Amino acid sequence: MTEDSRERIEDRQAITACQNGDRDAFESIVLRYAARATGIARSILRDHGLAEDAAQEAFVRAFRSIHRFRLEEPFYPWLYHIVKNVCLSKLKRKRLKTWSINHEDVPALEGPEFDVAERMKRDELRRMIRQAMDTLSEPHREIINLSHFEELPYKEIAECLGIPVGTVMSRLWAARKSLKKALAPLVSEHE
Repeated sequence: MTEDSRERIEDRQAITACQNGDRDAFESIVLRYAARATGIARSILRDHGLAEDAAQEAFVRAFRSIHRFRLEEPFYPWLYHIVKNVCLSKLKRKRLKTWSINHEDVPALEGPEFDVAERMKRDELRRMIRQAMDTLSEPHREIINLSHFEELPYKEIAECLGIPVGTVMSRLWAARKSLKKALAPLVSEHE
């Protein structure tokens, strides 16, 4: 049994228990998806504190709506929609700027094998990626985030965005092309 299928079975068991009135069963869902939900929110809101609030609010909404969840569907795309909607509501209320990769979104390299010069190169790369990502359209930023930072397979991206797999592939191709174009001048500046 693969890790993915084991998690889906555990999700189904917890969701079934929730749908049957067991409030405590939702805790395993929250524990499994909290970091991912916060990451989604941070990528949209660009603020760690607001992202944590949005993720919590999304879990409250998911719990209140759990009776509508269809067990034959994967849980993550459903949760993704809820988190995204909560974030979009917060953006409307706060009039925040949308998406960019924060330095928190790209893991820092730690340990003695990375010297200061290597860290400086990595920080500069993060800055260039942030700057290039800010130039992309919202759909392109979103699909790159799901593919490269969330590392979702095409099928799950399609479920999250409510689009066909073929559209995921073509949109991702176009987004990568746009990102490459946006990165080109930044990279040439530093060569």
